[in-house]
Amino acid sequence: MHRFYVPPNEWNADALVLSGSEAHHARDVLRMKRGDKAVLFNGRGREITGEIVDLGRGEIRLRKLNESETPPLRCRIALGQAIPKGKNMELIVQKAVEIGAAEIIPLISARTIVHLDEKEARRKQTKWETVAIDAAKQCGQNWLPQVHAPQTLKDFFDVAAVSDRRTNLFGAQRAPLQKAFDLQLIGSLQPGASHLKKVLADYSAEHERSPQSVLMLIGPEGDFTPAELALARTHACQPITLGPIVLRVETAALYCLSVLSYELF
Repeated sequence: MHRFYVPPNEWNADALVLSGSEAHHARDVLRMKRGDKAVLFNGRGREITGEIVDLGRGEIRLRKLNESETPPLRCRIALGQAIPKGKNMELIVQKAVEIGAAEIIPLISARTIVHLDEKEARRKQTKWETVAIDAAKQCGQNWLPQVHAPQTLKDFFDVAAVSDRRTNLFGAQRAPLQKAFDLQLIGSLQPGASHLKKVLADYSAEHERSPQSVLMLIGPEGDFTPAELALARTHACQPITLGPIVLRVETAALYCLSVLSYELF
């Protein structure tokens, strides 16, 4: 059954409407007709199966058949990803949605090859949000991750440390970084980095439970600089190794998300 996204601010369970690009896709691409059934979701865990009752020029109206709610995953995972070259960021966003990331923070680091001005950064963010929506529609994910605007690692930590300037996925005010995440991790090629399995085991042994929220930072081609690693460590980020083989950026991101989801969801 085809799935369509309705933003939370437009969600009305008693008056189901598809508009804009979603209405165009249903009517002009999929050629859906009156009586056809579709699934609508709002990216915040709500899902409704409806039946099309009217296809107007600008919107499609549906009759609610049944409604359900999907609880959040047991652990909130935020991926801070240094923007790679080409379209690899789109791949990372797509797979992060499929694996269950709650937040995606595109990062501009000292070794990031991609350079964005303000206009291009907004365009990229909009594109990645669209990629996230399409991935959620395809994989049946009812929780849509928040895709942040591109920002430097320093700006991320500066803003994250001010609780009244950031909100989490659920719209609640976020605490300073050290309190916002149970565990902060950063991938590192430097000697002395710990293995992810050991870090998770140590946390569970110390707290007698698994972490309920994790920040995972992945660097660009060439890794974060020593200064950036030092900055992250001052914000309680633990360096972790991804093994003896140097992974591509997109592989590193998917590897870490996969391990975290396996261990914590």
